[in-house]
Amino acid sequence: GDCLSPESQSCLQFQQDGFLVLEGFLSAEECVAMQQRIGEIVAEMDVPLHCRTEFSTQEEEQLRAQGSTDYFLSSGDKIRFFFEKGVFDEKGNFLVPPEKSVNKIGHALHAHDPVFKSITHSPKVQTLARSLGLQMPVVVQSMYIFKQPHFGGEVSPHQDASFLYTEPLGRVLGIWIAVEDATLENGCLWFIPGSHTSGVSRRMVRGPVGSVPGTSFLGSEPARDNSLFVPTPVQRGTLVLIHGEVVHKSKQNLSDHSRQAYTFHLMEASGTTWSPENWLQPTAELPFPPLYT
Repeated sequence: GDCLSPESQSCLQFQQDGFLVLEGFLSAEECVAMQQRIGEIVAEMDVPLHCRTEFSTQEEEQLRAQGSTDYFLSSGDKIRFFFEKGVFDEKGNFLVPPEKSVNKIGHALHAHDPVFKSITHSPKVQTLARSLGLQMPVVVQSMYIFKQPHFGGEVSPHQDASFLYTEPLGRVLGIWIAVEDATLENGCLWFIPGSHTSGVSRRMVRGPVGSVPGTSFLGSEPARDNSLFVPTPVQRGTLVLIHGEVVHKSKQNLSDHSRQAYTFHLMEASGTTWSPENWLQPTAELPFPPLYT
């Protein structure tokens, strides 16, 4: 949309780079509230069946894979848990403490949890969206990302619109909030400035019902010059705006400390078609909620 903000300098910066760092967006107290709530959610979590299934035959492995696929594909309107590799033994018992095992929680904290709902729809987020010219923004998904110490895996270079495709493009906006400091050591975000202007190079689409792994890619990520990436280490409470087509990545967390973040995606719903091939689809139980309340 058009820059409607008094801070039009930063709005223009966002249009130029495809990302924008807004320091001190949330208070330390708001970050602590999210961390505490996540601690409660993890303490109460049930390990999903596909993680607990002991499998020996190929047939059992196929069933487990199908269960894993279904669990992911039906997570758009739920609070669900996705784990790091190697945290369970073959019987589904934890090899590490449960709170150290979770890779992320998705994809509807924003709808079902009061703490995350209030942050997502907070007056300052609504004001930010208005300043960016969003007319009918809806929340399409949310994730709490742990980036665990030592094995918090790297996220390879990608564009969010590969997974959240719209027609026309340019209608999806990522809001990434550092719940803890993000440093060069613990896996901060890296961007290619200005990489948001030439469309998407690949798309993840839903396969036929019942297929495993349930999604496939059209196209592929091109080889990109590593030197084009710029790191964005930020302090807790910083909000990073991420254009749906800007190329970004994060490295493995090699530090002793997690790098927790809360992220959610907005779509300008006015005049936009959400691709029916996206893995994530609105449901009768949870149509994409309007951001503005």
